Parts: sequence; C-alpha cells; structure tokens
Amino acid sequence: MFREMRRFKQALSEQACIEVLKQQPRGVMAVHGEDGYPYAFPMDYLYLDGKLYFHCAKEGHKLDAIAADDKASFCVMDEGFRKEGDWALNIKSIILFGKIRKLDDPAEALQLVRQLGLKYCPTPEAVEEEIEKAFARVQMLEFTIDHMTGKLVNES
Repeated sequence: MFREMRRFKQALSEQACIEVLKQQPRGVMAVHGEDGYPYAFPMDYLYLDGKLYFHCAKEGHKLDAIAADDKASFCVMDEGFRKEGDWALNIKSIILFGKIRKLDDPAEALQLVRQLGLKYCPTPEAVEEEIEKAFARVQMLEFTIDHMTGKLVNES
C-alpha cells in the first residue's frame, strides 16, 4: 500500500524515528483541504505510546478537512548537524501517514493536554494556569500511525 523508500541507504531505524518524534517540538501536518488543494500547517505535538496528539481550536479549516477525510501525513525534522569542515547540513526527517480523529472524552483530553503542556511550558503550574484559561476552547486530536519512514538527508 505504501511506497518503499527510494533512498533506503539513508533510512533511519524505527527507534531512531521515534527518538526524533520524542525530541522535536513541532512538525507540519498535511490534510486534504478544500477544492482539492492540500492543506498543510505547523503543529506542536506529543508522541505517546505509538500515537501523536495535537491540540487545536474546536472549529476551523483543519477540523472541516479532517471531518471530510481522516487521512493525513505529518513531517518532522530535527535541527540537523554539520560534519566538521563541511558546509552541508545533515537532517533527520520523519514522515508519517495515518488517520486523525477528534477526541471527544473530556477526561482523556484533559490528561493529554496536561502532558502536551508539560512538553512546552516551563513549569507544571504554568500548565495548570493555561488549562484553567483555555481548556474549554481546546479540541484534542489523535493521529494513529499507519506508516512511518525516516531518513538522514544531506543538503549537498
């Protein structure tokens, strides 16, 4: 169903892909947008137990697109590194294909918002302050991974 990676010698192991997903702060989600156009947007995320979790507003283009077609892809890149004396950047990139859905259980959403907040906020107290202010307006999304590839890309 999914294509084999053409540059397989640059492939990352599944564990290396997961490490990038755990460490990086954001990626770009792509969905089937309106009028046949792709719709891609940056997203903060949480990798947990083999799935990705996102937060967004409770309405908008993204949720309309997901309601029409639950298939999506998500791309994450690390910050890269340069080998000594080399100008080219080496970047680990991960591409995920899967299905995304809204989470409607408020207790589950609250638990995930808290974990997501702990990834980004400086203190647990700051997380709780944000939850108090904004949780009523938050929609949590769950991305189930159907296929994942990763590779080390050299910019030269």
